[in-house]
Amino acid sequence: MKLRSFFYLLATIAAGLLLTGTIGFVWLFAQSPLGLLKGGPETNPSAVMFVSRQAPLMASLMVNPDRLESLRLVTAKPQDRKQARSQWTQFQQSILGASGLDYARDIKPWLGNEMTLAVTTLDFDRDPDNGQQPGYLLAVTTKDAERSREFLQVLWQKRALAGTDLVFEQYKGTKLIYDRDLEEAKQNVTQTSTLTQTSSSQKNSPHTSHLTPHTSFASAVVGNRFVLFANRPKVLRDAVNTVQAIELGLGSSAEYQKAIAHLNQGRIGVAFLNFPQLSTWTGRTVNDATGKYENLAIALGVDRQGLIAETALQTDEQETRSLGVTRKGSAALSQPVGALQYIPAISPFSASGQDLAQLWADLSQGVSGYPDVANWANQPIDALQRRWKLNLPEDIFSWVKGEYALGWVPREVTSPEETRLNWVFVADKSTSQAEEAIAHLDNIAKQQGVSVGSLQLDDQTVNVWTRLSTLESTQAGQKAVEAKVAGVHASVGNYEIFAPSVEVMSDLLNSTKNPITKTKSFEDAIAPFSKPNNGYLFVDWQKAQPILEARFPFVKLVRLAGQPFLDHLRSLTLSNYGSESGVQRGSIFVKLE
Repeated sequence: MKLRSFFYLLATIAAGLLLTGTIGFVWLFAQSPLGLLKGGPETNPSAVMFVSRQAPLMASLMVNPDRLESLRLVTAKPQDRKQARSQWTQFQQSILGASGLDYARDIKPWLGNEMTLAVTTLDFDRDPDNGQQPGYLLAVTTKDAERSREFLQVLWQKRALAGTDLVFEQYKGTKLIYDRDLEEAKQNVTQTSTLTQTSSSQKNSPHTSHLTPHTSFASAVVGNRFVLFANRPKVLRDAVNTVQAIELGLGSSAEYQKAIAHLNQGRIGVAFLNFPQLSTWTGRTVNDATGKYENLAIALGVDRQGLIAETALQTDEQETRSLGVTRKGSAALSQPVGALQYIPAISPFSASGQDLAQLWADLSQGVSGYPDVANWANQPIDALQRRWKLNLPEDIFSWVKGEYALGWVPREVTSPEETRLNWVFVADKSTSQAEEAIAHLDNIAKQQGVSVGSLQLDDQTVNVWTRLSTLESTQAGQKAVEAKVAGVHASVGNYEIFAPSVEVMSDLLNSTKNPITKTKSFEDAIAPFSKPNNGYLFVDWQKAQPILEARFPFVKLVRLAGQPFLDHLRSLTLSNYGSESGVQRGSIFVKLE
């Protein structure tokens, strides 16, 4: 063999090995659970074909649950993996409940890479006499059509042995199986579809006329790819109709396509919420208020430290323009605002950003068409207004055009178990409008009979709002005067700081030595977010949990119901990236241990 031919052969072999190695690495990374950090194998749920464009809610998991378990085990510490596996098994069985099914035995062998759950309609029978009857649909992909059919056969055999009467129906080429109840029996009188088989017990039962409605259950296999479950056969029929009339499906909706197009991150799940439909579901009709939120799309991804959800919130852009309302587009903050330096590290909650006036205008305008949401959002505002006797949107929000930070500062009251949450607020006061507004707050205090004075606190002059009252004295004919601090504010650099007491103000002035921004929990919580953004809403769950449970007992019930997930929750953070073409983008990061 010539030397040149030998080198050609050697180069060919080397290139082949390199190509094989590259392909092998890519394949291994794709199969590795760590590949989920860049998203699942699909970017959009294929089962959306079964969901009507009028559906109030749809949520899809687009990765096999076993890969999530593998990712959890890979990222867990070696000493924690046994517990993680046990908790995962516990979670699976809690989902299956009392169905008698075992995930590993009955579902795992055939379960594919997608599960889509949808509320397809608010009232599947459209009968006002029996109230709203929502339709629920679960569409699951199968990797082994034969095994999935065997699963359904066993499932229905168990229900038949338990005394359930079954109906087998061919509907437009799809075989439906469901329970028979009185409601379905009435519907089937007028159904044009053919019943191909019924159980003999139903035909001969002397009690047929005395059947009472009960919770129904229905299933179908579509092709060799999808297994469908629903709470009524009518929901399955509608799903089949939607597939055959593409224009009726959610996937063909311009609003759905627009929202999904604004989700850029790798994802393992997608959710879509139709706000007008959801509002109707709660029994409230949407007001004709303009600028309301239309829908919300969420892309769920995984991070080494937790879960991150990218959001796309659509507003009625045409109606907003008709009002002449101008909304800010791009985000402006490349780092946490300086106002956070006055929020101490012990604070379990903080909200920070820029231009509170614009944020409040957007929020109030967006929820104005939804009474329930508006009332919920206004409750804390109303409570603070009653306490401080202020109109917060006019007296404070309107002049905060620059940076701001809001936080809780817990302080012990009588025992270590008892705490009081004090709201504190820091705002940029560098504008002339701000200076006038702060002076106006002092005037409001005076009009309410509150004295306005000043004192020195840690070499800092602070303004104190004091309310005087008289007390009965032990000596006859004498009365004592009590001075109760109603609030404190101080000018420090470009910021005005508001606190409920002198003690809390002292904490804030000293917080620059140990601010919340220097804590590892805050640094980790904001690390996954893109920059620039519009600030952060941050909840340190480990610090907030005991306080919230002491003040609101139902929080403890929520924590118990959310085990084991909430046992691993460390923080929750939200951020906003601005708006474009009527879509407001943001992210939510859930940090887990």
